[in-house]
Amino acid sequence: VQLQASGGGLVQAGGSLRLSCAASGRTLRNYAVGWFRQAPGKEREFVARLSWSGGRTYYADSVKGRFTISRDNAKNTVYLQMNSLKAEDTAVYYCAADNDPLLRVPHMWGQGTLVTVSS
Repeated sequence: VQLQASGGGLVQAGGSLRLSCAASGRTLRNYAVGWFRQAPGKEREFVARLSWSGGRTYYADSVKGRFTISRDNAKNTVYLQMNSLKAEDTAVYYCAADNDPLLRVPHMWGQGTLVTVSS
């Protein structure tokens, strides 16, 4: 599966962005999907994940209540709606997919999309 992330950009603190991750080559229907991010000078960290059925979600404490992950299996696309953005959300965001429902070590990654939140 090839993953293509998009939707990043520059936004003011308090604003919103929606990231998309489009898959090609194979359906994402049978995989857990998620988003990770890497801020400058920091390690990549988990943001959110979604089960293959779309019924179970899990979020990092830092984004809980502000971010929403969703999927459209018909479009083979995963989304991350980000609201109430903060300067500390600035990072390159990566989508990922794997057979592991916990996405502990994802084997499929998108190329990343940069989100910059100005304070």
